[in-house]
Amino acid sequence: MGIMGYLKRMALAAMAASALIAGLIVVAPATSGAGAATPTTATFAEQASQTPNFILPFYPGSLCSVTNIAQFMYLMYRPLYSYGTGTTPALNPKLSLANTPVFSNGDQTVTLTMKNTYKWSDGESVTGEDVVFFMNWYHAEKANFCGYTKGEMPDNVSNVVANGQTVTFTLTGSVNPNWFTDNELSQITPLPLAWDIKSTGAAAGSGGCAAAAYGTDDAGCSAVYTYMADQAGYNPNNPSAANNSFSTYATNSLWQVVDGPWKVSAFNADGNVTFVPNSKYTGPVKPTLKSFTEIPYTSDSAEYSALLAGNLTYGYVPAPDITSPAKSASQPGANVSRLASTFNLDPLYAWDIGYFPINFNSTADNGMAGKIFSQLYFRQAVMYLIDQPLYDQKIWKGYAVPTYGPVPVYPNSTELSSTEKNNPYPYNPAKAKALLQDHGWSIKPGGIDTCLKPGTASNECGAGIVPGALLNFQMPLATGIQAETQMMEAEVASWAKVGLKWTIVPQTFDTVISDAVACSPGPSCTWQAQNWGGVWIYQPDTYPTGDELFETASVSNYGSYSSAPNDVLIKQTVFGSTPLSTWENFMAKQVPVIWEPSAAVDIFEINKNLTGATPLNAFDYLLPENWRWK
Repeated sequence: MGIMGYLKRMALAAMAASALIAGLIVVAPATSGAGAATPTTATFAEQASQTPNFILPFYPGSLCSVTNIAQFMYLMYRPLYSYGTGTTPALNPKLSLANTPVFSNGDQTVTLTMKNTYKWSDGESVTGEDVVFFMNWYHAEKANFCGYTKGEMPDNVSNVVANGQTVTFTLTGSVNPNWFTDNELSQITPLPLAWDIKSTGAAAGSGGCAAAAYGTDDAGCSAVYTYMADQAGYNPNNPSAANNSFSTYATNSLWQVVDGPWKVSAFNADGNVTFVPNSKYTGPVKPTLKSFTEIPYTSDSAEYSALLAGNLTYGYVPAPDITSPAKSASQPGANVSRLASTFNLDPLYAWDIGYFPINFNSTADNGMAGKIFSQLYFRQAVMYLIDQPLYDQKIWKGYAVPTYGPVPVYPNSTELSSTEKNNPYPYNPAKAKALLQDHGWSIKPGGIDTCLKPGTASNECGAGIVPGALLNFQMPLATGIQAETQMMEAEVASWAKVGLKWTIVPQTFDTVISDAVACSPGPSCTWQAQNWGGVWIYQPDTYPTGDELFETASVSNYGSYSSAPNDVLIKQTVFGSTPLSTWENFMAKQVPVIWEPSAAVDIFEINKNLTGATPLNAFDYLLPENWRWK
C-alpha cells in the first residue's frame, strides 16, 4: 500500500534550445579570486517539461509526482518519516518528525512519539493531533489520495488516538512491522490546525476535523478537505478542471504555514518557483541561502544551453551530451570538458524501477487491445524484443540500470532476487517470434501480425481475440528528453521485426499522465499505453511490495492489471511472513507493465563552490537547506 512510491515522470523528445532562456530568473555561479562576491542564492533546473502544479500535501494520482512532492512540497511540509540516508533508501531518523514506532499486541498496536522540536511557522507545535487530522482526511477522502490500496491504510486502522505527542494506532490485524513503518506510516504528512477550516477567514480548527475522533466525522472532514483542495486549485468533483490557483501559491496565507525549512515567495504557472527560508523553522538544519529558485525548461537541450552559459547552480547533462560513458552505475565517467572547471558531475540513481503501463481493459484496436495485452505470451514476446543492456550503453551512455521486475536493481538493492537480477526475458527476437507464431499469429515482419487461430487452446490467440485481429497499437509518448525518445524509437523498430506494430504519438507530459488512469472496459476506455518516460520511485513506500502499483483496483494500478495469485502474495508479504522474493519472482515473470531501463534520474552538474549538495538523496528529495557557498 502506501502513499505511493512516487512517479518520477521524466518527459521526452528534443526541442530547440532557444525557446527558453529569456525571462527566466538566473543567477551566475560563484566566482573565485580576490574580491569575488559569494552568491546568496542558488538555482536548480527542473526536468524538461515537468513543473510543480500542486501544493497541498494530500494529492490524487494525477498530481502524485516527484516534481510536486520531493522537489516542491517536501521543502515546506515534512512527512512523519523521512527516508534516504546518503545514497541509500534507509530511514533518516534525523529528518523524521517522530521517533521510531513501537509495535505491541501481536503487531496490532503501534505507538509513536512526535519530537518536541518541530513547530509550524504560525507558532503552533507539530503534535499528535496533526497526525490524526491527516488520518481523518484519509478516512474521509481515500479515493483522492494517490496511494490508497483497498484493505490497507486507512481501511486496516480501527482507531488513531493522540495524547499530546504520543499517537497510538490500533489495527484490525497483525502486520509486518517493517512494511507498516516503511509503507504506511511513511505516507503521513501532519497537517497544521490552520488548515482545519471550511471557509476563507475562518478560525483555525473551526472545521472540527483535527479534533474529531478518528473516522467519526467524514462529512465534516470532507468539507474541510474540499475547501483546502479548492484553495490549491483542485476540484474533487471535477478533477480535469484547470488549476486557476497557481498565482496564489505565494500569496495565500494558508500556504505560508509550514514546518519545513522553506516557504514559497514566488510561483508562476510556467513552473518558475522561488523559495525563501522559513525564519521560524525549528528542524535540525537551518538554510543559509537567502533564496532558492527552481527553473523550468521545455526541453533538455534548452536546459543544457543554460548550464553551459553559467546560468545554473545545479543542473544536469542530457544523456546524448555525455562525452565519457560511465564505467558502471557506481563509477561515473569523466565530466564534459566544457563543464569540468566549474561543475562536479554527480549522477543520481533513485530507488526506482523503469516501466510504462499497458491498459488491460482497453477497447481500442477494434476491441482487441485489452484482450491481447491480457495474454502472458504476448507480454513475454514484447520483453524478448527489448535489449536493455544495449540501450544503456548506446543511448544512456552507461548511466542506466536494467529493470527486470518490480524490485530496484540499484542502489544497494538487498531485496533483489537472483531470478530478477538474471533477467527472465533476455533479448531474443527468435523466441519472441516463436511465441507469437505458436499462439496462432501470422507473422509479418515490417507489417502487422494477424490472428489466424482464435480460441483459448495453447496454440491459439487467446480468450476474446477474433480472427483477423491485429497487433497494431499506439503509444503516447511525453516530449522533452531526447534519449528517451531515441530508446522508444529503438524499441518500436525492434518490435516491428516480428510484425508487432507500435506507433509513437508525441504528446505533452501533462496529457500523458492525465490520460494514464484506470478505466473499466467500454467506449471511453481506449488508451492502450501511456509512456511519460519515467520511473516509479518507491518513496515513501520504501519496501517494494508493489501493492499500490499492481494489486487489483489499487489507485496507481493505471493499467488495471489483475491477478488473484499476485493479490494473495502481496497480502502474505505485507500482513504475514512470506519473503518478498516469492512475490518478486512471480511478478518479474508476469510482466504486468513493460519493464524498461531506469536511467539515472539526473546526471547532475553541481557548482564546485556549492557544498552540502552531495551525496544526493536516493528519493530525489531536494535539501537546499544543506547547501553552503564556499
